[in-house]
Amino acid sequence: MIFDRERPSFEPSNNVTVKRCFYAYENAEHFVKGKKVADIGCGSGYGTVHLAKFAETATGVDYSAETLEESRKEYAHVKNLNFVHGKVPPIPLESESMDVVTAFQFIEHIEDPVAFIKDVYRILKPGGVFLCTTVNAKKSLARNPFHVFEYDFAWMEKDFRKVFKDVEMIGLQGNERVNKYYADNNKWVRKILKWDVLNLHKIVPASWVTLPYNFLTSRMRKELAEENPVALDIDTKDFFLTKENLDDTWDIFVVARKG
Repeated sequence: MIFDRERPSFEPSNNVTVKRCFYAYENAEHFVKGKKVADIGCGSGYGTVHLAKFAETATGVDYSAETLEESRKEYAHVKNLNFVHGKVPPIPLESESMDVVTAFQFIEHIEDPVAFIKDVYRILKPGGVFLCTTVNAKKSLARNPFHVFEYDFAWMEKDFRKVFKDVEMIGLQGNERVNKYYADNNKWVRKILKWDVLNLHKIVPASWVTLPYNFLTSRMRKELAEENPVALDIDTKDFFLTKENLDDTWDIFVVARKG
């Protein structure tokens, strides 16, 4: 089966990506404890339901009405969890209604990120916190057709400081097991890219790249898992946050506080 690589898929070969994404939700636990939290770009809600274990209320927001309807049925037993449909921005929530907003691996998908950051500021209560992650552009070898753009640390901090005065920039890094997996990943990608001598995958419309991207990414992750079974055992504990050598970290992690 070929999965949409921009939606969480929990087959074993996708383990490293899932754990890399879920690390952000685990790290958010102490921020959301006893708070009202909105999870923007929640997808299936697998992370939102985790936040609900700690939060007073958790609200997931996503553009896919079909996905949210499935999530409402699956998590109907979680009484402090709800889902709201909407294409962001604007965020379909009241001003100053949330203590914490999370947007993990989401901001790279929207056309106007500064407008989104401003709207997050709007829905945060005074003293509220915005937790945001995205891939580090300096670690990307090939175009992801699902991404409108990709930030580096300097550019992302510049955009956040247009809205928030209190901005903390952190990097998500992996241990030796994680970095071995991504080193093998990069070798695989370079073998494919050598056939694209004109870098056409970065020029043609994104829709032309989507199908081969999904196919090749699925194949790559399956092969890497077969060649390196340790990848199947990688967990969130194999990732950590750091403020050192930020440009060499896998993801950008922003903590922005509303004064």
